[in-house]
Amino acid sequence: MNHQWNYSEPTPEQKEAAQRLAEETGVSPVLCQMLIRRGITTAEATRAYLRPQLQSLHDPFLMRDMDRAVERLNQAMGHKERILIYGDYDVDGCTSVALVYRFLQQFYSNIEYYIPDRYEEGYGLSRRGVEHASQAGVKLIIILDCGIKAVEEIQYAKSLGIDFIICDHHVPDEVLPPATAILNAKRRDATYPYGDLSGCGVGFKFMQAFAISNGIAFSQLIPLLDLVAVSIAADIVPIMGENRILAYHGLRQLSQNPSTGLKAVIELCGMRGRDVTMADIIFKIGPRINASGRMQSGTLSVDLLVEHNYERALQLARQINAYNEERKELDKRMTEEAIRQADQMADLQQRSSIVLYNEDWHKGVIGIVASRLTETYFRPTVVLTRTGDTVTGSARSVSGFDVYRAILHCQDLLDNFGGHTYAAGLSLSVDRVEEFSRRFEAYVKENIRTEHTTPTLDIDAEISFRDINRKFQADLKRMRPFGPENPKPVFCTRQVFDYGTSKVVGRDQEHIKLELVDSQSSNVMNGIAFGQSAQARYIKTKRSFDIAYTIEENTHKRGEVQLFIEDIKATDNNA
Repeated sequence: MNHQWNYSEPTPEQKEAAQRLAEETGVSPVLCQMLIRRGITTAEATRAYLRPQLQSLHDPFLMRDMDRAVERLNQAMGHKERILIYGDYDVDGCTSVALVYRFLQQFYSNIEYYIPDRYEEGYGLSRRGVEHASQAGVKLIIILDCGIKAVEEIQYAKSLGIDFIICDHHVPDEVLPPATAILNAKRRDATYPYGDLSGCGVGFKFMQAFAISNGIAFSQLIPLLDLVAVSIAADIVPIMGENRILAYHGLRQLSQNPSTGLKAVIELCGMRGRDVTMADIIFKIGPRINASGRMQSGTLSVDLLVEHNYERALQLARQINAYNEERKELDKRMTEEAIRQADQMADLQQRSSIVLYNEDWHKGVIGIVASRLTETYFRPTVVLTRTGDTVTGSARSVSGFDVYRAILHCQDLLDNFGGHTYAAGLSLSVDRVEEFSRRFEAYVKENIRTEHTTPTLDIDAEISFRDINRKFQADLKRMRPFGPENPKPVFCTRQVFDYGTSKVVGRDQEHIKLELVDSQSSNVMNGIAFGQSAQARYIKTKRSFDIAYTIEENTHKRGEVQLFIEDIKATDNNA
């Protein structure tokens, strides 16, 4: 009842185009209508979308500096130089390091990896990391998922005789670091056809180019695609273009033949023997890999992801699982504190953003808390805490608003910052927190629009229950994997009724388990409406209502579907 539904009836021309595409491809006309709205308008494009092919991946040498990166890596291996693989402590960084390390280790032994300590070193390349490399005799550092802003640190490393290859996907500053090669499709002078790879995706392209230059079969890269899929899901990058190909085949690898470490995580998550989805990565696998870096050290996650012995991998996975349980408790407590603090803000109703600071909050969880607050208040949010003399923050945004630009507007107040449209990190001195809060709020207020702060549901199609047949379900399944730019389709059905057996469920009676019929068919559909028990009384009045929902496979009854009800509205003629 809280969402605005965005739905536009297809025009006669759109219906005709969808019918034509359906005849050419055999795909349901309703889904063809959705594909056309997503920019997939031809039979050829539809086939490429529904069956992504690894042969369609771009030539990695189209990326600027790729030839220089491969040449420097080949030189290092030829001269038996010590190589360090360095990465961020989050899921994307850990999977990136594990991928490059595992692939190169097959051909070269003088190699190690390094994950900075979140609390002692902070995000990105640290002087301590450079000094560790120097003491270990490292001559080449391959840095992944970070490094694009490390101008001073790389200059320092260069003075110590250490070269860098940067594999990053974050937005660069105007001045680039003095690295031997910078692989980043977001460079202003970028030449690569696809700009939205994850950090691990950039690492994969580097290894693909290395394999080509050394006559190594592409098939040797395929076992690494499960790591790429995990990074794509966890880092919330678009699931179209090259990412869709990598995610599609990575999920297949993850489901059928995962690497030892990920197999252990899948076992602990209770997912053995079933297809792994992007949602499984986001809600189960990703948080566990992340928990190590949040609570202790990201190195433990890389240890797990490169492990070959299953019993040892299970030990590491259990350790990481324990960190995740600790993280969940901390997350819950901090979120409750943050909501109390936000509710006590005198000008909360007038504010367009939320900026909260508590020097006692745990640095490893502030990003999660920022996400929770964004969902609660539907406003761009920054959560700040203190480590020594430095205040560290995580920012999250609402759909359609670029929080990175808002932080960029305040860059003169910041010691460091980086990120994406919807998520960013920053650091600044304690005495600048108040001014940052003021400036951030002023920018958001001036640039945010009403539609950014109104909870909305984009409805892909209006259908009746009789449309949900086996053919429709099979075609819908082929649209996976879902994610940004290829969201899970949301359908609406008008004038549905309680079959008479719907009931409130859950520990706190907060959900509704539904059995529904609509006015156009006798099909009885099962559904679940999480957190919407307030609608139960209306549903039981036998009056009709409209529902917006996604269609999910029932994990308990193979072959059956369940509707995940996103929103419930009284039918207009009942109002």
